Amino acid sequence: MPTVLSVLTPRSLKTEYAAQPLGVDVPRPRFSWVAVAPGYGATQTAYQILVASAPELLTPESADVWDSGQVESARTFGIEYDGPAAARTRYHWTVRLWSPDEVGEWAEPSWFETGLLDEGFGAAQWIGGTTDSAPLLRRGFVVDGTVRRARLYASGLGYADLRLNGQAVSDAVLDPGFTAYDRTVLYVTHDVTSLVRAGDNVVGAELGRGFFGLTSVNVWRWHDAPWTADPRLIARLVVEYDDGRVDEVVTDGTWRITGGPTLSDSLYTGETYDARRALPGWDAPGFDDSAWSAATVVEAPDGELTAQAHEPIRVIETVDPVEVTEVRPGVWIVDFGRTVAGWTRLTTTAPAGTTISLTHGETVADGNVAAWNVHVDGDRIQRDEYIAAGTGVETWEPRFSYKGFRYVQVEGAAADVQLRVVNSDVSSVTRFASTQAPYEQFEQAMRRTILSNLHGIPTDTPYFEKNGWTGDAQVGAPTMLATLDLARFFTKWLGDIRDSQADSGQLPVIVPTSGWGFTDLSPATEWPTVYPFLLREMYRWYGDERLLREHWDSLTRYLAWELDRVEDGLSVSVLGDWLPPGFGSGPAPEDRRLTGTAYLYRALVVAAEIGELIGQPNEYRKAAEGLADGLNRTFLDREAGRYRSADDPDYRQTSNAVPLAFGIVPDEFVERVAAGLAADVEARGFHLNTGCLGVGVLLPVLTAHGYGDVATKVALQRSYPSWGYWFDLGADTMWEKWEDDSRSRNHYFQGTVVQWIFENVAGLRVVDAGSERIVVRPDARDEVDSASIRTETIRGRVAVSWKKTGRVLSLDVQVPVGTTAEVQVPSERAADVDAVPRAFAGTPTYGEGYTVYTVGAGQWSFTSRSAS
Repeated sequence: MPTVLSVLTPRSLKTEYAAQPLGVDVPRPRFSWVAVAPGYGATQTAYQILVASAPELLTPESADVWDSGQVESARTFGIEYDGPAAARTRYHWTVRLWSPDEVGEWAEPSWFETGLLDEGFGAAQWIGGTTDSAPLLRRGFVVDGTVRRARLYASGLGYADLRLNGQAVSDAVLDPGFTAYDRTVLYVTHDVTSLVRAGDNVVGAELGRGFFGLTSVNVWRWHDAPWTADPRLIARLVVEYDDGRVDEVVTDGTWRITGGPTLSDSLYTGETYDARRALPGWDAPGFDDSAWSAATVVEAPDGELTAQAHEPIRVIETVDPVEVTEVRPGVWIVDFGRTVAGWTRLTTTAPAGTTISLTHGETVADGNVAAWNVHVDGDRIQRDEYIAAGTGVETWEPRFSYKGFRYVQVEGAAADVQLRVVNSDVSSVTRFASTQAPYEQFEQAMRRTILSNLHGIPTDTPYFEKNGWTGDAQVGAPTMLATLDLARFFTKWLGDIRDSQADSGQLPVIVPTSGWGFTDLSPATEWPTVYPFLLREMYRWYGDERLLREHWDSLTRYLAWELDRVEDGLSVSVLGDWLPPGFGSGPAPEDRRLTGTAYLYRALVVAAEIGELIGQPNEYRKAAEGLADGLNRTFLDREAGRYRSADDPDYRQTSNAVPLAFGIVPDEFVERVAAGLAADVEARGFHLNTGCLGVGVLLPVLTAHGYGDVATKVALQRSYPSWGYWFDLGADTMWEKWEDDSRSRNHYFQGTVVQWIFENVAGLRVVDAGSERIVVRPDARDEVDSASIRTETIRGRVAVSWKKTGRVLSLDVQVPVGTTAEVQVPSERAADVDAVPRAFAGTPTYGEGYTVYTVGAGQWSFTSRSAS
């Protein structure tokens, strides 16, 4: 390949996956950037990082904190800072890059600011007190100079609405994030410099219960968790003056407390707010709090206080109704036209004492919004109540609970309502388009479903449970990571998994947990084996070696527990392929040891890979081989060339697709097992019979073994059971069940067809090490004329776009610096493919109906004159 001179420009500078993060608690935070260059084949050969106390000092001659020097390396992420790290300090940094022949310019400076580190909360104490409603806490203080910087470090459990001088200190909601509070408690850093003022000031907080102090009795025993207690707050406000003085305001017994207007709040039942009890100005100077009580110093939670590093939950969008219907006098049903997670904002002019109820649900039945939950005691589910003050136009929205819904039933008085879409504020990284409209519809629905289930943890449903089911994330993680930037989000949840581990090494089926899920619906191998799988996926997408090292000990303890209970080469599981068609209330009828063993096999294989990556010798591959032998010995019908169990009422697609997908099938049986799978799908009229475990692997397996046309017919099926069936019924999100009476209609674990759409229809597959290698192979082209995908990886933008006209296929590929792409162009022979620019494309190889090019950074175009 000819050489080319390219000047590399570093862009998108980040620290610990975040742009300009506040409150970094990592002693050696990691830097990353995206290297950008024109032309073809550009590579980074070295970098130099400067860190300084001020941006104007970022030169090699004056950088006063750290200079990495010229480091010979192609790495663009995961580079550890090796300078001093003082608490509560802002550090500015920049980087320049070398290509083989030139050195580039310094990047536009960025910065990161450390949190409390080992300094902690100092004299601050946890405070609270007994109140008859959600507590309000306040403390006055005086500012007597010009403020250079002010930071509020705070944790309010379960949630804190923090205020300073009458204003919110942040646009985050439902903050801080949910954790196993007996292991970890998150605090948040807020820049409040612009909110403090000369003279009198007031800092305040209203506290909600969240999962920390939940009182609604429920089957998961959140009301009886080891940490359960009334709300409490710890805070440290640090005010730095231009003259060098530093003042602090900390939580202690001098704070004042009273019960506020939020009479009750529950994540399951909603909130009741009595506007007549509102105290205007309570969070601002000049308010008389003499009738309030002194706050009580309360017991600290057992969890270690740690800076919150993942994205906060925010109100993402405000949506007006598409239809409002008065179904009977004084009762209105509001349709927002989409199924989401969040809440409603109410505006009314009702008389004082009028109670307006807002009942949220995903469906309407018999003239009412359906809102029920057999897992939570009582008949009040997802219902907010607002008691009017009668002061004119009143506007209110909840702050300590969220709901899953499309419809809202308004009763008590007329009111205008708006939908507030609420989820973790993660970035979208992928755009997909296709001439096959259902594919776009599925992708958009899956995206909305995933976002609806991101609230500090990956949940199963925003309506019913709000639990972090490990099996859901297991099957959904590849699609989730391909759709959104979840580096920080999943790093946090992996910490939750570690925190939830029992002394025995066992992991529960929900994370975090109150203790439920170790014996309840457990052991279920297919669920907590998400632990090694997700670690490996984080390495695939982000090249995160630190995560692998940090979790290795906990991972090995978990796998030891799993291996210790293997019987006759099989893993016992009680859940299996959850919710296949016709079994809408539980698992499929096949022997669950089949899927349990298969998932443990994959977990051991990826754990072996993790060990190899970080230099930890292990015997996991040998253990995996033993499981494969046990599974094949017990379930492979060698005469029929299929997997079956004595419990099967008929052919089970999951039982055959999963062993194929995980590489368990002996080589001499692969072709027969795949053919049998395709034949069964066709015999069912191109319908699936898989639950959540099989649905994500069925279409990729069919396509990989030459049955892409069969996979396409399943994907585009419109009759039950299928995705098209849902959408013909009016779905706009993915459902929990294939049946039309699906309990949850915002459930991503059956929507993993989108992974196949990305990888096989659009043809983009991220292979390894933070997108260091990608494969472009659009091998599911039936019934579609074009498709495109654009993804912002940790190395930069990857894009694939193809279009076919007759037998001519045009394929465009964008490859970032640091990535190598194996581009497989559909063709009958290599001579039928043209590459532009040919001079840089190298010599292709040919095999199995594809001409294969290996290319580096650049914009590449390929034309095939013989694509089928």
